[in-house]
Amino acid sequence: MRHDAHGYWIEEAGLEGSPSLPALAADASADVVVVGGGYTGLWAAWWLKRQEPDVRVVLLETDRCGFGPSGRNGGFVNSMSFSLPTLRQRFGDRAAIAMAHAGDESVLAIRDFCCEQEVDAWFVHGGYLQASTAPHFDGAWDPVAAACSELGEEGRIEVLDRAAVRARCDSPLFRCGAFYPMGATVQPARLAAGLRDRVLAAGVEIHEHTRVDSLSERDGGVVVETPGGRVRAGAAVLGAGGSLLRFRPLRRSLTVTSSHMVITEPVPDLLEELGWTGGECITDSRHMIHYFRTTRDGRIAFGWGGGRIVRGANVHGRAEIDPDVTTAVLEHLHRFFPQLEGRPPAHAWGGPIDVSPTHLPVVRTVGDRSFAGFGYTGHGVGPSQMVGHALASMALDRRDDFTALPIVDPPTVNVPPEPFRVAGGAIIRRAIISKETAEERDRAPGAIARILSGIPERIGIHVGR
Repeated sequence: MRHDAHGYWIEEAGLEGSPSLPALAADASADVVVVGGGYTGLWAAWWLKRQEPDVRVVLLETDRCGFGPSGRNGGFVNSMSFSLPTLRQRFGDRAAIAMAHAGDESVLAIRDFCCEQEVDAWFVHGGYLQASTAPHFDGAWDPVAAACSELGEEGRIEVLDRAAVRARCDSPLFRCGAFYPMGATVQPARLAAGLRDRVLAAGVEIHEHTRVDSLSERDGGVVVETPGGRVRAGAAVLGAGGSLLRFRPLRRSLTVTSSHMVITEPVPDLLEELGWTGGECITDSRHMIHYFRTTRDGRIAFGWGGGRIVRGANVHGRAEIDPDVTTAVLEHLHRFFPQLEGRPPAHAWGGPIDVSPTHLPVVRTVGDRSFAGFGYTGHGVGPSQMVGHALASMALDRRDDFTALPIVDPPTVNVPPEPFRVAGGAIIRRAIISKETAEERDRAPGAIARILSGIPERIGIHVGR
C-alpha cells in the first residue's frame, strides 16, 4: 500500500510530476487577487472572468493548484439538504429554503461545467445514501425529513427501511437509512485540474509555489506580500482553507481537523455482490462520519472524519500522513465490508478540513476590500462553487442572488482561543469517538465521554451536519 501526502486521486489524474506554473518573482497588479488555488479560489477566479472578462485576476497558490484538500477529498458533490434543520435554526425558514435550492443549483452547475467545458471529472449523479449502523443511529435523518415536510420540500429525502438500504449497498452493518437524490460524485483531482486549466485559458494569471506572508488594506485596495514580490489589487478573495488561520481576523472563525482515506484495488466482483452499482456516495450517521463511494474502475474509496486536530495553520504533517489513524480506517473498512479481508488496499492518504463553528460554509467580509470563504467541514465540493460565485460578486461590488445567501456575513460564532481550541478540541474529539464507538456497539457510553462530547453544543458550537 502506498501511503503519502498527495493520495490516489492526484496520482490517477496524472498530476504527479506534471509541470507547475512559475512562482511570483516580481511585483504585480490586478483588479482582484485570489489567495488559494483550491476549489474556492478557482471557482472565484472562474466566475470573476465569466462576469467581467476584462477583469485582471492574479491567483496565488502555496503548492500546486488542487494539491491540497480539493484534490484529496472523497469527491462527494452534495447539496445542502441534510443541513436544513441547522439552516432553519440559524436563519429561518425562507432563508433555509433558499440555501437548499442554491445547494441543488451548485451541484447542477458543477455537472454543467464538466459537460460544457469537456472536463472528464467522472461526474456521476448517483445520489447520497445515509445509513444507520446501530440502534442509536436509527432515525438520525428524522429532523431532515420533518423539515422537508414542514417546508414543502418533498422529494428532497426518501426514508428507507433495511431492505431498501441494503438493496443499494449490502453492507452487513446497515439497518435502515435515507436517500438524498441531489447528490453526486467526482474524481476530485480531475475536477481541480480541469478548473485550473479553464481558469488559465480565461486569462487568469496563476502563480504556484507562492506563499502569502501578509495581506493589508491600503488606499482603498489590498497589498499581498510574498517572498518573490507583492501584488497590489483592488480587492482580495481568500480561499485558502485551513491556512486562513494565518490571517488574524479569521483565527477564531474556524478549526482545522483532518480526515483520512484508503482506496482499494479494483473490486468490481465485490460491488456486484453488494449490489452497489448505482454510483451512490454513502456515509454512516456518526458525527465522526465514515464516508465511502465507488470509482469508475470499480474501486471503493473509504474515509473517516475522525482525524486529529491541527495546531495553528500548520496543515502539513499528521493531517496528511498519520499511520495510527490510517490503521483505524482500515479496520473500519473491513467492518463495513468484511469481504475485503485479504485484499490489500492500494493507497492511503489524509488532508486537513476547515471546520466552521456552525458546520455550515461561511462567506465573510474580512476588511473593506477582502472577502473569505471557508468552513466546508468536509462538504466542500458542492458548496464551493456557489461560495466562489458569491466571493467573485463581492469582489466586483455586485449584489446578486449569491451575495444575498444567508451564509454571506452571517452572525459571528467564534471558536475558543488558543490553547483551548486545539487542546480542548483534542479532548472532545476523543470523547466523541469513545461515545460513538460505544453507541455503534450498542453499549451505553461512559459518563465522562457523554459530558465532554456535549460541551460544543453547550457553548454554541454545532457538531454534526
